Amino acid sequence: MDGNGRWAERRSLPRTAGHNAAEATVIDIIEAARSAGVGWLSLYAFSTENWNRPGAEVDHLMRLVRRVVRKHAPLLLARGIRCRFLGVADPRIPRDLARDFEDLTTLTGDNRGMTLTVAFDHGGRRDIVEAARSLIRSGTPADEVTERLFAEHLPWPDTPDVDLVIRTSGEQRISNFMLWKVAYAEWVFPELLWPDFRAPDFLACLHTYRDRDRRFGGLPHQTNGDAR
Repeated sequence: MDGNGRWAERRSLPRTAGHNAAEATVIDIIEAARSAGVGWLSLYAFSTENWNRPGAEVDHLMRLVRRVVRKHAPLLLARGIRCRFLGVADPRIPRDLARDFEDLTTLTGDNRGMTLTVAFDHGGRRDIVEAARSLIRSGTPADEVTERLFAEHLPWPDTPDVDLVIRTSGEQRISNFMLWKVAYAEWVFPELLWPDFRAPDFLACLHTYRDRDRRFGGLPHQTNGDAR
């Protein structure tokens, strides 16, 4: 969800105004994805590298995310959306915010509609390192490690591989996002900044994805995997 700061700067507003404006897009895209039949939606809200931003901006983001979570929890529950949080390992995360994440996960845990994963304090490399440590602690012999077994030690191992990554604002980087899961993802890079991104733009990205020929290393039109 890229471009909040640039959105604000183009309007001669503080960067925090861009983060505030992003809330409407978040809710719009969640609703659009659910209505379109998307089963799994992941939002990259805060990376392990985002801790390098100015302290005042980070503090504002923490307060904003807490307000958004508490404000929209009833809507997410009513829509049958199961909520999860990926990351949330850094001790700098305010305790109240971490508790709100846990409460929302528990509150919506029995929902069977779309699964919404919010990547917060997330880093793909850290996930891989933690999975390796988990395998070592389990005493698994090196020659018994397979891709399938390794994936079972990643956070939320029932999460399917990513089919489509949408990165707004025209930036074209992975930025440490779910590195294991995006191995065969399709990518779309809309030029719109995140606060200007809306349901029709999201649906256009889905149409672009559906027109792609996903070969998974095979020949054109050869079935080599489940594109879902």
